Amino acid sequence: MAAEPAVLPVAPALRIDPELLLRAQGVRVAFFDVDGVLTDGGLYFTEAGETIKRFNTLDGHGLKLLQKAGITPAVITGRDSAPLRVRLKALGVEHAVFGTEDKRPAAEHILSTLGLDWSQAAAMGDDWPDLPVMRRSAFACAPANAQIEVRHAAHHVTQARGGDGAARELCDLLLVATGRYAGLLADYSA
Repeated sequence: MAAEPAVLPVAPALRIDPELLLRAQGVRVAFFDVDGVLTDGGLYFTEAGETIKRFNTLDGHGLKLLQKAGITPAVITGRDSAPLRVRLKALGVEHAVFGTEDKRPAAEHILSTLGLDWSQAAAMGDDWPDLPVMRRSAFACAPANAQIEVRHAAHHVTQARGGDGAARELCDLLLVATGRYAGLLADYSA
């Protein structure tokens, strides 16, 4: 019987600007908007008036990887829906505030609950209600299709659009900044 060939470790292909990594090094919590960040920003309604949301599995896996690396994903959104709550529960996201346009106090409450401060926070948003959290966070990120003022306020604008892997790009950047990306990737290389 032939021996199974040895699997050689693969060096990560991801390359990130070292200045971005330095800025993101101390992040312990990452705040995410939903519509336009974790979704494509479109609002889909059934004939019965129910909201349907489309989530990207890359983003979902990124949120799970953050948790494995000791970074808490948190969601602050202006809307609320059953599909969103189901998705966040499936991802293990424990910190979420729904139905608020005033996102700064919600973020401050989560920071207080976690015993963290703004210097340990990252935030990703796509429109003006996200700016107060993004501007206070140590690391601010926006999807490629975010509103222009939000892109301007961000330290990093992703290549992907909201709902198409933009959140995963931020997750991966944070994982590299913590030094956990290569190790987590190796878990999937065996």
